[in-house]
Amino acid sequence: MTVDANSSISVNTDTTKQQALKSKAISLDAMGGDNMPHAAVEGAIRAQSEGINVVLVGDTEILSAELAKHGATVPIHDARDVITMQDHASEVRRRKESSIMQAMQLAKSGECSACVSMGHSGATMAASLFVLGRIKGVERPAIMANMPTLKGVSVLADAGANADCRPSYLQQFAVMGSIYHRVLHGSTNPQVGLMSIGEEEEKGNELTLESHQLLKETASIKFYGNIEGRDVLSGDVEVIVTDGFTGNVILKLAEGEAKTIFKWLREGVESGGPLAKLGALLLKPVFRKLRAKLDPSEYGAQPLLGVNGYAFIGHGSADSKAVYNALKTARLTVEAGLLEQLKTEIAQLS
Repeated sequence: MTVDANSSISVNTDTTKQQALKSKAISLDAMGGDNMPHAAVEGAIRAQSEGINVVLVGDTEILSAELAKHGATVPIHDARDVITMQDHASEVRRRKESSIMQAMQLAKSGECSACVSMGHSGATMAASLFVLGRIKGVERPAIMANMPTLKGVSVLADAGANADCRPSYLQQFAVMGSIYHRVLHGSTNPQVGLMSIGEEEEKGNELTLESHQLLKETASIKFYGNIEGRDVLSGDVEVIVTDGFTGNVILKLAEGEAKTIFKWLREGVESGGPLAKLGALLLKPVFRKLRAKLDPSEYGAQPLLGVNGYAFIGHGSADSKAVYNALKTARLTVEAGLLEQLKTEIAQLS
């Protein structure tokens, strides 16, 4: 806000718009997902108690009954249709009264600042594209997944939105991933690594060879070079760029491996006798911290970047903790003005 010589006030419209966006609620698809609606309701109640405004989107009668169990009140936007995990993602086009489409419409209209869904990920992506559209210049949106590493957290892009990619897609993923890491994790100039089968520049398939050259020429990112699968958790790079097929395999492998390691530890303790159990008891705080670091619910949901709005996609098996953290992540991202930063840098890239 500035004051001229005549003391008349002129308002910075971009700042005003962003402030208004911050004060708005986040729309939550409260019906899609394995543990809905109770997980959505419990997560929303917790978020609301910490000052995060939420609008539950779904069947009013069902959600009201669930809220009554907790003696709580959260605004509800009625939507009787639900896109289930068995439905095809393309059905969102004709099922405009479904909870995910209605939740996305609230974000599109400006009534809400962002949309969060723990339901059908394909349907959420389709609804995002159909309702919000893409940022001008973005060829394909990408899912940004947070990966715990030895040095903090890295961002994996794309984590499943685009199975088949072109080099220009990966270039945009790198730019968007860098911005996201700066906004969410506070890095100043994150390093970008390109997933390949060798560190040498000449190794890889046609996609990685062409993408490597393109990323080298991209002035707005700090390109590290190629990385291999063993480097994903090292933390040597803050942004890992790959196609959505490979990225999703990496993400699911990491999640499955974490569960397996904890299972092995538990089996070892149970079969190791009294000393092993005593050791496990002493190390319980360490195991608790490790579990939290590897738990996908710590962030709750991943953003779909490249769409013209804020859309977050969570696990279908998400519990109330994941819902709560997803709402926190959404609010943080909105408050940081991520969308405007994306628009600016993508325009420069184009």
